[in-house]
Amino acid sequence: MNTTVKLIAALLAGTALGGGAVWYGLGHPQAAPADATPAAQAGDRKVLYWYDPMVPDQHFEQPGKSPFMDMDLVPRYADENSGAGIRIDPRTLQNLGVRTAEATVGKLWRRIDTVGYVRADDNRVEFLQARTAGWIEALHVHAVNDPVRRGQLVAEVYSPDLYAAQEEFILALRHPDDAAWSAAARQKLAFLGLPARQIDALAKGGQAQRRVSYYAPAGGIVSNIRVHPGAQVTAGMPILEITNLDRVWVTAEIVEDQATWVVPGKSAEITLAALPGETFEGRVDYIYPKLDSTTRTVQARIVLDNPGLRLKPGMYTNVTLYAGKGEEGVIVPSEAVIHTGKRAVVLVAEGEGRFTPVQVETGMENNGQTLVYRGLAGGERVVTSGQFLIESEANLKGALDRLKPPGGDVHTGTARIVAADAGSGALTMQHDPIPALDWPAMTMDFAVRDKTILQGLKPGTAVEFEMVGQDGGFVVTAIRRRP
Repeated sequence: MNTTVKLIAALLAGTALGGGAVWYGLGHPQAAPADATPAAQAGDRKVLYWYDPMVPDQHFEQPGKSPFMDMDLVPRYADENSGAGIRIDPRTLQNLGVRTAEATVGKLWRRIDTVGYVRADDNRVEFLQARTAGWIEALHVHAVNDPVRRGQLVAEVYSPDLYAAQEEFILALRHPDDAAWSAAARQKLAFLGLPARQIDALAKGGQAQRRVSYYAPAGGIVSNIRVHPGAQVTAGMPILEITNLDRVWVTAEIVEDQATWVVPGKSAEITLAALPGETFEGRVDYIYPKLDSTTRTVQARIVLDNPGLRLKPGMYTNVTLYAGKGEEGVIVPSEAVIHTGKRAVVLVAEGEGRFTPVQVETGMENNGQTLVYRGLAGGERVVTSGQFLIESEANLKGALDRLKPPGGDVHTGTARIVAADAGSGALTMQHDPIPALDWPAMTMDFAVRDKTILQGLKPGTAVEFEMVGQDGGFVVTAIRRRP
């Protein structure tokens, strides 16, 4: 055991519990027998026994050096053994820098901090397609991501069918008495993809053009080139894909349990590592209806204007979504909540150096604050710093095993095991009177919340047990062997 661990153990055991004084060795005591009743006194406080904080289950009749560790035994006082509280000398609390904060009643803002990425607006993607078979005789855009403007000449195509349709239109114009023919020929050219201005130029010039010019239908960047000069094209074949990036989408990933908080119209803030110090504001435009089974996230779409094309598709972003206020509850600083894996605990300061561990059910967390649904009523003083030292002492005393569950009272009693089966959860005990419930001594069957607490219990074992009300009866939540 290294020096640091010994020092912490000595601080917790000797200084914190012993009122600021460390017990120095008075010899090596022997373990107390199971039925021993220590009668030693320390001032006006009755000492039940002495123990090594690193081996708290082993009790001794006299103070002295621990036979297990290189440290002194510490006393367990009778007034420390009641309830689920912990008592620490006020002078020690000051040295440890323990701070508290008030638990308040209110609502937390539903703020979601997540990540996303920039992508093109699918509504601003345009395709330039050939509507008739032919060949690319000239291509004026040669590289992907080249900028183009609306109406810019991008390709020239020779199409035998389109050339024949031009000749038919010119012939129809030479018969002014047949207006229906010229109208039908004009409409045929439009169906084959010839713009109206080129049709007007054809009518004015009166000569069919071998090459038909194709112009960019929108401004933006060339995001895809499907053909090259000299390549054959067929009807419906894309020539170019043009994407307008003046407005983009940011797709944010929202975890499953927060997805219901977000609806279209909620405000959002976007920041990027590539543009430090800048914040882009937008609103949620759409919530995708599908959950990603791998990431367990739902995607939200945010629309952003993009002047200067500074936001580029593929950039990663940090996204903050504001989804309004949540339901009301007790609010405590997040640092006050101790997560033990199976449960969440806060330490309530009762005054005069006394603390009570309280099991709580927590909800959302935001901006350093946590919402508590059950366990606190509001107005309590909760420990926000130094609680790891207090919690260590709580574990030594078994206080965390005697927590009051949210919404229920804990009743304690003593008994001897008649029968206990960890497999089935069956428990029969001969218990002593329980004054709080007006129960006389009797032998009865009990339900247990966790069958594992019955492991190793044999008939005749003396125990202390705790139970809480449930479904009109009682269920045992903890069992400890008595010395």
